[in-house]
Amino acid sequence: MGKLSSNPAEGIKHLYSSDRSEIIWTDADIAQVKAGCSEEVKWVIDLAAHTGLRVADLLRLSWSHVGPDAIIISTGKSRHKREAIIPRYDALDEVLTRIPKRSPVVLTSTKRKPWRQDGFNTMFWRAKQRTDMLERDLHFHDLRGTAATKFYIAGLSIRVISEIMAWEEETVEKIIRRYVGRNSATKEAIRSLNASKK
Repeated sequence: MGKLSSNPAEGIKHLYSSDRSEIIWTDADIAQVKAGCSEEVKWVIDLAAHTGLRVADLLRLSWSHVGPDAIIISTGKSRHKREAIIPRYDALDEVLTRIPKRSPVVLTSTKRKPWRQDGFNTMFWRAKQRTDMLERDLHFHDLRGTAATKFYIAGLSIRVISEIMAWEEETVEKIIRRYVGRNSATKEAIRSLNASKK
């Protein structure tokens, strides 16, 4: 049985919605999927994980949105009534410096043209296929949760994170409690166990 070259269900709207806000990609997950894609797809993944922007906003992000201190872009989901204001911290700047300025739009395909969303979705799906990740319940959109944890670890408050990402504060709190809190608790347990041996 041959493998499909693209996802036949890509682009079909879901008949239901679910809250995936507590699902995140770990650094290991990101490294795994990036092993199966081009530099151009890697840029989109890295920028998503460091900004929390939705894919539609990422793909229309222009260099004019990238200011000296922050990325400022009106969000499509709010019908451009709200702005995402993402501070330019070191890790985000490192991603931006790797992306060549070959178009007014930040992210371009291998053809050096702005991505079409269906084209990017297909390339991302193929990367998951190549790296045996199709069975994993990880969607591109889940990189937003990854960004939320990065912001928190960088020292931003839950309120600021919710404003950056246009999420409810309780949604951000759930993510932080599940991932950051659990990780901190595990590290503290290791420290205590090691100390007890001494």
